[in-house]
Amino acid sequence: MDTTTAHSRTVLERFPAGAPRGSWPAEEFATGQRDQGINAHVVMDLKSDQFLVVTETL
Repeated sequence: MDTTTAHSRTVLERFPAGAPRGSWPAEEFATGQRDQGINAHVVMDLKSDQFLVVTETL
């Protein structure tokens, strides 16, 4: 029996990886989304050199 569930991600926002030192805009945005009840987290897209704020969808 296969118990694998297909998951996909929805990108809520994109942030360039070259933010000023000590600045975490993607993390701050994700925290704001979580404060509103959205299960958001940050992932790095190496191909585009961006941080993505994503949420899981079934």
